[in-house]
Amino acid sequence: MKTAALLALTASLAGCASPVPSGSVYAPQQLHQEQEIRMGYVESVREVVIARRDSGIGAMTGAAIGSDLASVNMGRGSGSFIGSILGALAGGIIGHHVEARINTRKAFEITVKLDSGELRAVTQAADELFQPGERVRLLSSGNNTRVTH
Repeated sequence: MKTAALLALTASLAGCASPVPSGSVYAPQQLHQEQEIRMGYVESVREVVIARRDSGIGAMTGAAIGSDLASVNMGRGSGSFIGSILGALAGGIIGHHVEARINTRKAFEITVKLDSGELRAVTQAADELFQPGERVRLLSSGNNTRVTH
């Protein structure tokens, strides 16, 4: 029973994840906002990683599930207690790695030479490919800038 509740909690928390910063994804509050457009050419593209800080929920959930499953499968008494501890350790390690993988995404740091001669670098999700020498637009609104074709 405890395992089912923890799985439900984990699933609901996964739904709270924010969208990936992308050149193609707009948040609702960004709709109908005027953006400044600057034109330029891609100077370089470098693969980087977007890494959100671990919350610890993966390790805690994994430890609870591992402890619950191991204690049930190891019998009664001291075997159940030792199994519970080992299950919690293994589950915590696995849960930590799962959360770290979920919180890490590929991104591109795109350096653009604007028509004005200025250089700008924008980091965004690796959901659209850019090549050096390619003509692109920089769309800016407030503190947000994205590179698009």
